Amino acid sequence: MSRILVIDDDRLVRFTIRTALEQAGHDVVEAEDGARGIAAFDASAFDLVITDLLMPEKEGVETVREIRQRSARVKILAVSGGGAMKTLDYLAMAEALGADRSLAKPFTARTLVQVVDELLRTGAAE
Repeated sequence: MSRILVIDDDRLVRFTIRTALEQAGHDVVEAEDGARGIAAFDASAFDLVITDLLMPEKEGVETVREIRQRSARVKILAVSGGGAMKTLDYLAMAEALGADRSLAKPFTARTLVQVVDELLRTGAAE
């Protein structure tokens, strides 16, 4: 069982992600913004962090950068509904700052679990 931190300001999105991942056998911790996500990350060990990119308080791009500075080993999945914005591609920016993968919202539970499993498998081999 892997420990996964889910950071998203939308309660329903967090619930949906948590439900899909728990059904797949993972232990999930939630945080409602980047600042709380960083605090949770500092307080406990995680195998994977899933973070939204557009949030109040501390945005996901900054959260990705800070988590990557704290740990080179943890896998990071950036998610966003703003990934197709013409002026700024947040998903590409997140990957440039250290996210291992990105996923545009909306996505299915099946796609999420597949991407999470792929990330966790690559982490185990390192």
